Amino acid sequence: MSKAIKLVSQSKCFGGLQCVYEHESSILKCNMKFGCYLPPQHDKKKNLPVVYFLSGLTCTEQNFIMKSGFQRFAAKHGIVVINPDTSPRGFDFPGEHDSYDFGSGAGFYVNATEEPWKNNYRMYSYITGELPSVLTSNFNVNVNKSAISGHSMGGHGALISALKNPGKYKCVSVFAPIANPSECPWGIKAFTGYLGENKGAWKQCDATYLAKDYDGPKLEILLDQGEDDPYLNDKQLLPENLQNACAGNKLLSLNLRKQPGYDHGYYFISSFIEEHFTFMAKHIC
Repeated sequence: MSKAIKLVSQSKCFGGLQCVYEHESSILKCNMKFGCYLPPQHDKKKNLPVVYFLSGLTCTEQNFIMKSGFQRFAAKHGIVVINPDTSPRGFDFPGEHDSYDFGSGAGFYVNATEEPWKNNYRMYSYITGELPSVLTSNFNVNVNKSAISGHSMGGHGALISALKNPGKYKCVSVFAPIANPSECPWGIKAFTGYLGENKGAWKQCDATYLAKDYDGPKLEILLDQGEDDPYLNDKQLLPENLQNACAGNKLLSLNLRKQPGYDHGYYFISSFIEEHFTFMAKHIC
């Protein structure tokens, strides 16, 4: 596994550095970029905590960097923030670029088992395995003090990463996640394409089903959902299903906050990002 990285861009921000790096991923078999915010404390303290943020459909590593305003709060708490791309890039498989909700920009944070995706679309292993290894080799971080966060498709990715790896992440913070993908149009399309028709495999990548069987350290989840989110009304997100599953598992504590008037976009995220960083800081700082 290559752990070498190359600096693509760097800008000073709230006393720290907002960087973008690229590296050759052995899991995905392509060049990948990720955002990396290094707070002012990075040069002064050892073993800084890490937050991973997973973005939603159509996004790259740039969206969260440019639109959320998280850097102020990462600097305040001394947190290194890593935000990867949302899919492998550069393969041009048939149909890969035909729709916004499947293929490029829509890896769904699963390990594909179907052709032609199975050798490259392995975002779950990239996020939970390769990326932390790259970080420990290049930055002053302690990946044992990690939290994971995400939005929409990325919220789904954050949830399943934590639920499938008990203790790896100290808490989960999500904005309008696709909480029950096996039962919504986005998820059904993605899971059919990446995982085939085996519904048992779908359940292993679905936070609502994973929550029912979770058996690990007590896990706190903060979930903000805009009440004017059109995808909520279209039954793409289904947070109530996750809420019911968590209610039946004493090891999970879900705080589902419904925010009146907010939609699905980054104005919503930026309005509550400070509270999410305060929540995560309590667990990892």
